[in-house]
Amino acid sequence: MPYRTAPSPAVPPTRRRKILDWIAAPVARAFRAIALAGTAGYPPDTVRRLKILNVIAALIALTNSIYALQLAITDYATMEPVVWLNLVLAALAASVPFAHRINDTAGGLLLVAAELLALYGFTAYFGRSGGAPMQYVVAAAAPFVIFGLERLWLVIAIVVTALTLHLAAWFSFTRSNALLHVDRAMLDSLYMQGAITTFGLIAASVYYAFSLAERAKAETDTVLRNVLPDSVVERLKSNPDETIFDGFASASILFADITGFVGLARTLGPEKTVALLNRLVSSFDALAQHHGVEKIKTIGDAYMVASGVPLHRPDHLTALASMALDMLDAAKAVAADTGLPLNIRIGMASGPMMAGVIGTKKFSYDVWGDPVNLASRLESASEPGRILVCPLCFDALEGLFKLESRGRIDVKGVGQQEAWYLTARL
Repeated sequence: MPYRTAPSPAVPPTRRRKILDWIAAPVARAFRAIALAGTAGYPPDTVRRLKILNVIAALIALTNSIYALQLAITDYATMEPVVWLNLVLAALAASVPFAHRINDTAGGLLLVAAELLALYGFTAYFGRSGGAPMQYVVAAAAPFVIFGLERLWLVIAIVVTALTLHLAAWFSFTRSNALLHVDRAMLDSLYMQGAITTFGLIAASVYYAFSLAERAKAETDTVLRNVLPDSVVERLKSNPDETIFDGFASASILFADITGFVGLARTLGPEKTVALLNRLVSSFDALAQHHGVEKIKTIGDAYMVASGVPLHRPDHLTALASMALDMLDAAKAVAADTGLPLNIRIGMASGPMMAGVIGTKKFSYDVWGDPVNLASRLESASEPGRILVCPLCFDALEGLFKLESRGRIDVKGVGQQEAWYLTARL
């Protein structure tokens, strides 16, 4: 019976993943460092453009260094001028991040000038069959990425210059009048490398540009959705010139306010006050998301929430009532955790209202109508740790929640009106 070696144990997937992460992490860090080199102090849009330029420059520096080594090993005596031309181009490409210290176009101009002249030199040495003229095609795409559309005349000038040099090199340096005479196999190899470099640089620059654009789009979209409701964002994206304005036959509104906030803020100081507000408002934001209601805005220590806008829902009032009770619990939890005398009072109203996006700069989604004014008045008339609601709310919530009569109160702009405290769920 022939001897058989036992198969080596398979590497567990988790361990294999750790090994890949261990290898990939330094590479990713190095890539990020290269992309960010020299970009400090520039605005975000410029940083994105310079990151793309740095990646292109790094690829050129790497590929030309490889070409120089390859040619030196093959026949340094013959290829000496081309070896040094590759090395000079690689060095200039590697210095691009340092040129960003001058201004945001210096690095791009350095790379473009070096590349255009070097390609003409490569064509002169090997002739057009070496593939160097083909790399001028990169100039049809790269300048748009490197300089941006705001410098369109510069981009056009570079594209025209690259086209002119391509045609001049192509018709000036055939194989017969090239400065170096090499065999067909080497020319084919050079052409193949030139084609790979051309396609690689175009693909890499376009891919990286699109990936950064997609990331910027996602970041902008996230910020927009933190300011406006999702359905409103979609409407604005599909029709940016549309005026967002809707009427709702029935919706609900809530105002909450921290009692004694001015004195509390004076005691805590700016830093602790902002930290406290951030903690409390963040907990309210989480509750708004949980109950499916829409945070409208915060005004100082006041918190405003709407339900049933911008999308109608039949249970808008019960959802907002549950939110209000949970807000009281959240405020008590923060007070217990911090040891501060923290309490909130809440006012709620329901009825027909309007909503829409106002402004063109720092715009916001807001609501208007009698229920909005009434909810604000009820919040002012409420007591710490309690929720005061209007007659319409009482009629809709009775039998679902525990309500306690406050009696008639004087509401500014409305007059005498019954009001009730919402105390618990049934």
